[in-house]
Amino acid sequence: MTKSESALKEKTVSFINPKKEQSNNKKEVWSKADIKKFFETPFNDLIFNAHQVHRSHFDPNRVQLSTLLSIKTGGCSEDCGYCPQSARYDTTVDNEPIMHIDDVISAAKQAKDAGATRFCMGAAWRGPKEKDIGLVENMISEVKSLGLETCATLGMLKDGQAERLKDAGLDYYNHNLDTSPEYYGDIISTRTYQDRLDTLSRVRDANINVCCGGIVGMGESREDRINLIYQLANMSIPPESVPINLLTKVEGTPLIEAPELDHFEFIRMIAVARICMPESFVRLSAGRESMSDGVQALAFFAGANSIFYGEELLTTGNPDVEKDQQLFKRLDIKPI
Repeated sequence: MTKSESALKEKTVSFINPKKEQSNNKKEVWSKADIKKFFETPFNDLIFNAHQVHRSHFDPNRVQLSTLLSIKTGGCSEDCGYCPQSARYDTTVDNEPIMHIDDVISAAKQAKDAGATRFCMGAAWRGPKEKDIGLVENMISEVKSLGLETCATLGMLKDGQAERLKDAGLDYYNHNLDTSPEYYGDIISTRTYQDRLDTLSRVRDANINVCCGGIVGMGESREDRINLIYQLANMSIPPESVPINLLTKVEGTPLIEAPELDHFEFIRMIAVARICMPESFVRLSAGRESMSDGVQALAFFAGANSIFYGEELLTTGNPDVEKDQQLFKRLDIKPI
C-alpha cells in the first residue's frame, strides 16, 4: 500500500464512526489537500471507500424520494448562466404568476401517491417579497398537513423570513452555492457568494434543515469541484441534504456551449461528497435524464441516497416515475 493510499484509508476509517462533536466543530474538518487526494485516488479505490462510509451511516439499499414543483416560473431578475428562468435570456420559459394553492396541493398529493416523502417548492425570485411569503407560508402548512416533509427554494432570505417559514412548518430550505468561490463570478454577477452564505446562516439560525450543494459541468475545473466540496464539508454544520447537479444545458442560456462533463468525473463528485459529509443525504439531482441506468447505479453505490422524483425539475426534464420505479426494482432499492 502506498503512502497516499494509507493516508486515504486512515482518513476514511476515522469517518466511519465520526464523533458527534465534529459536526459542530467550526475548525477545518477536511483540507483542500485531503479532498484533492480523494479526487486523485484510482476510481475503484475511491468508490470502494465511499461505499464503506455510506454503508456505515445509511442503509445502502434505500433512497429518499423528493419531488420538486415550480410554484413561480420565469421572469427572474438574476443572471445565473445556467438558468432558463432568467428574464435576461431568450429561452422558451415564460414569466408566469405564482400557482394557486389548490394546484400546489394537488401536485403534492400526486407526489405522495407516487412515493415521494419530501415536497420541494421552488420560485424564480431573487428573493421573496412580503406578499409572497404569506402565500408560501400557506402552501407549506397545507403540504405539511399531508404528512410530507416540506422544502422550499425561494432565493435570498431577509431577516425574519426564515423564522416565518419555520413557523409555517418548513423542514428544509434549499440554497445552493453552485460552484467554488473562485469560479462563481464566471457564472453569476447579480448576487455574491457571501449573499448565499448569509441566507444559509439565516436558515440555520431559524433551525431549518439546510439543503445545499452545487452544479458541475459548467466549464469549471476539478480544482473548482474540490473547492466546492471544501466549502460544503467545512460549514459549522454540514448541510443535511447535498444535491449534486449535472448541468442541464438549455438553448438560450450562456452555458449552452459548456463542454460535456465525463460521467465518471460526476461519480467522483458523488463519492467525495459522501466521504466528506458522511451523515448527509447526497442527492442525485439534475442531469439524471442524460445518465444511463449503469451510471445511476454507480452513483447509488458511491453514496447517493436521495433523488428528485418526478417528470420535471422546475423547467427541465427528469426521468419519469415509472422508469425510476423499474430501475429501483432491478437494483433492489427501496424508498426511505
